[in-house]
Amino acid sequence: MAVASTSLASQLSGPKSLPQSYSGLRRSCPKLDHSHSHSHSLYQHLHSHLSLSSSRKASRAVVAMAGTGKFFVGGNWKCNGTKDSISKLVSDLNSAKLEADVDVVVAPPFLYLDQVKSSLTDRIELSGQNSWVGKGGAFTGEISVEQLKDIGCKWVILGHSERRHVIGEDDQFIGKKAAYALNEGLGVIACIGEKLEEREAGKTFDICFQQLKAFADAVPSWENIVIAYEPVWAIGTGKVASPQQAQEVHVAVRDWLKKNVSAEVASKTRIIYGGSVNGGNSAELAKEEDIDGFLVGGASLKGPEFATIVNAVTSKKVAA
Repeated sequence: MAVASTSLASQLSGPKSLPQSYSGLRRSCPKLDHSHSHSHSLYQHLHSHLSLSSSRKASRAVVAMAGTGKFFVGGNWKCNGTKDSISKLVSDLNSAKLEADVDVVVAPPFLYLDQVKSSLTDRIELSGQNSWVGKGGAFTGEISVEQLKDIGCKWVILGHSERRHVIGEDDQFIGKKAAYALNEGLGVIACIGEKLEEREAGKTFDICFQQLKAFADAVPSWENIVIAYEPVWAIGTGKVASPQQAQEVHVAVRDWLKKNVSAEVASKTRIIYGGSVNGGNSAELAKEEDIDGFLVGGASLKGPEFATIVNAVTSKKVAA
């Protein structure tokens, strides 16, 4: 289902191909330095599953992605909405024409999960925005995995930057949450991403790999995990990582999974981008081989715009 990119070789050929604006990402990441040997191995890894199939017919379209999973778009409604506004949003989503080749998930506030479940089309699955680290009990204000499942959720978002940097959850705690959710049968949207000062210090990969390791150390399997790369400096700020910046990190994440988990997990795990994604920029972002979808914030509160983002999958469709 994947197709080779003629631009990948030039992107991975050496330091000169990196835009000056983000070349500093590699200063403190020797594992991902663009030495000849690393570039060659990363190039080989990507092209091992980006090969053209000579047996394809020109009459059908396929979705071209580096990974082998289905395009995935999640809408994180965060702490927004009232019964009336959510009723309107659900109505818009129910009437939207969504491409069939996409897994679509929305995460309403906990208070409105039941309302959304009872009125939203089955085409769109439900997610919690957070869950407790273990079985429910005397944990005032928390929501358990069992409760999320009981109300109809299939997914939960864990490790979002607001939970990390506003609420104060650390990597290991988030990893334990993910392990518990997966063990109980929920899919996990596992968020990673660096703050602005970390990017400017050239620590983007260090931070993302540290957060990935905390998941890898804890989870029983990667089968029901979607990784969401969300640079903190781009969330709700209107600043968006360029397609090339996002692609670079997604390639590095996939390479980390190959080296530290397995080649199969690296291929199958979907890596989606989040950070001020909207109807105007989603198509260009979706064109990148390793961007397997989006986790959308503010724009997911607007039904027609969210549908546009879902349908950005068409930017990946090529004649085959």
